[in-house]
Amino acid sequence: MTVQEDLPEFLDRKLRQRSGLSRADYEVLAHLSEAPEGQLRSFELGGLLRWEKSRLSQHLGRMQTRGLVVRSRCATDQRGAVIAISPLGRERIEEAAPEHVADVREVLIDHLSEAELELLIQVGDKVRERVEQLGRGRTDGDETSGEGADRPGDADLGGSRPPRLRG
Repeated sequence: MTVQEDLPEFLDRKLRQRSGLSRADYEVLAHLSEAPEGQLRSFELGGLLRWEKSRLSQHLGRMQTRGLVVRSRCATDQRGAVIAISPLGRERIEEAAPEHVADVREVLIDHLSEAELELLIQVGDKVRERVEQLGRGRTDGDETSGEGADRPGDADLGGSRPPRLRG
């Protein structure tokens, strides 16, 4: 729980202090800055961010008010919108990115050994794959579903109490 809550909160706080951007602002600007011509259709951006349409619309409205993005009608589909990074938005993400990457490295990467990083990648990949499987409802016949599987650490669960985890 500490990693799940404290790591993003720490990184968000550092990002806001240094650049004035929220994590959500940073994510939007990062995707737009990497997109061809610095723009994406609204639905494409929402898919990359995994945000609901209403959240995306409200956040983009706030960012547009601050001059970070520009919304315009799609030329090929008048119902759709194109979101473009503004010159100010590009300037802000280019200023924020190096410091944000340095913060991520400092707290998550640089103090781990190569073996620990490899293990972190393996665990992260397994967790991501499992979330994707469960999100698609694929647990029948899956040997890792936990139904009767002997997993490392099962004996240490101590009844209904969860195991004590570090960090």
